[in-house]
Amino acid sequence: METRSAKRKKFWFEGENGIDRISDLPDVVLHHILFHLPIKTIAQTSVLSKRWRSLWSSFPDLDFTSINPIGVPSTNIKPSNEKRSSPHSLSAKRMDFISQVLALRDKHSDLRILRFRAPLSFSSLNGLIRRAIRQNVQELDVEVATDDYFNFPRSVITSESLRIFKLRSRYPGFRLPPQPVMKGGFGSLHALSLSLVILYSQPSLLDLFTDSSFPRLKKLNLDACFGLKHLKVSCLVLEDLTLENCFQLNALDVSGAKLKRLRVASCFDAYCDKSWVQINAPSLRIMDWEYNAITENSSLENLISVHEASIGFFVLHEDGSIAKHQSVSDLLSGLSRAHCLTLESKCVEMLSSKNYIANLMHPFSNLKSLELQTGLNKHNVPGLAYLFKSSPTLHTLILKIVNDYKIERRKWNKDMWDMPTSEEEQFWESQTHTLKSFLNHLSVVKIHGFLECENDVSLAKFLLKHGKALQEMTLFSGHCNYRDSLRRQKIRSQMMGFSRASSNAKIAFL
Repeated sequence: METRSAKRKKFWFEGENGIDRISDLPDVVLHHILFHLPIKTIAQTSVLSKRWRSLWSSFPDLDFTSINPIGVPSTNIKPSNEKRSSPHSLSAKRMDFISQVLALRDKHSDLRILRFRAPLSFSSLNGLIRRAIRQNVQELDVEVATDDYFNFPRSVITSESLRIFKLRSRYPGFRLPPQPVMKGGFGSLHALSLSLVILYSQPSLLDLFTDSSFPRLKKLNLDACFGLKHLKVSCLVLEDLTLENCFQLNALDVSGAKLKRLRVASCFDAYCDKSWVQINAPSLRIMDWEYNAITENSSLENLISVHEASIGFFVLHEDGSIAKHQSVSDLLSGLSRAHCLTLESKCVEMLSSKNYIANLMHPFSNLKSLELQTGLNKHNVPGLAYLFKSSPTLHTLILKIVNDYKIERRKWNKDMWDMPTSEEEQFWESQTHTLKSFLNHLSVVKIHGFLECENDVSLAKFLLKHGKALQEMTLFSGHCNYRDSLRRQKIRSQMMGFSRASSNAKIAFL
């Protein structure tokens, strides 16, 4: 007698007329359906029939990352009286499974994708990669942890089928072959991602990432390149470049006619007094420059297409020199055509410094959206005013106030309502003529972390009073206790009575 489960399976595969509807679908359709299942589930379908066994042996997209990836403990619960397997034996079983799957594949079926995460020896890693290369793999995504440093797999270099290669080492890292060896291949590679690369023996990569070495490379990601001091990237068809956690970098030279996105984060040696960056990218649309040490010299040339930029720095006490401030000015000047700009708090502090060479920075004539992270204290107010002046046609201003509770901020009180008695209000009123164009175009203001302090309210009052195009001002305050809530309500009532240059200006408190 058939069980309910067997009847359901029979109905699904054979239907009411006993016809196997699913198995008659083309291989490419069934492969696409199977791709959304875990790899072990796909393997289990091979017991259904010869048809499904053939589908499994020719399955082109092998993703083994669902099999207990690195750093994730096994979720299999075993009886207490059963001897538990050691991590090494579990890893060995996983690698045996991967090796067996590759060995049993149909030799006439090419491999499209191979992904796996595992702790293993270099010989095992090299063997798996060589086997995948022989099966004409197009995308190879590998994350490994080894007992010792290992060498970059040379079989990857000469592959004619490989389009995407990602190699991440959890520990302790891998070394690149000599540059003449690396330059002899990669003719078909479209995307390359390398993480935890040991480069102490070759700290300068000046001739590797060129058009002759990587003629088709469109995406490059380099992460945690230890020992790297000089890097030049000049691949003509490169569209996306990411460089992260290269703390010893001294010099960066990037050029590319088709480069559209550039991200550089946590890079450069903060203690090097001869560091520099040079970027020439006429097609660049997005630039993320986050938590980088300030270089001694910055040159951003020909960024005529830049639309969106985010800038932040890692600042040392020694970075107060005129040279470092000029470097910041040069970097921002190179982004003068940006439409959307985000500046982190350290950048705003640099702009407020007395050493900042303000007259050297070009105005942001195309800027429509400006987001600033700032402590909004009296030390940062000059920098804010200068940025407002440099944004003559700004439409949207977003302020994210970083509240440093170590610094006492004066509370707003009702005596400050009728006349500009505070130092901050007097300063802002003195900027009315200088900021005329900015005030005539500003339409939307959003202030996050608004705590009804003197600096917060003074700026809001000034923008309401002189913003002729202002349509909406939204103030995000967050939660507070009952006592502060009563005080907040009083201040909000006062603010609703502030004079407004625009009859359409509306205030919202969230």
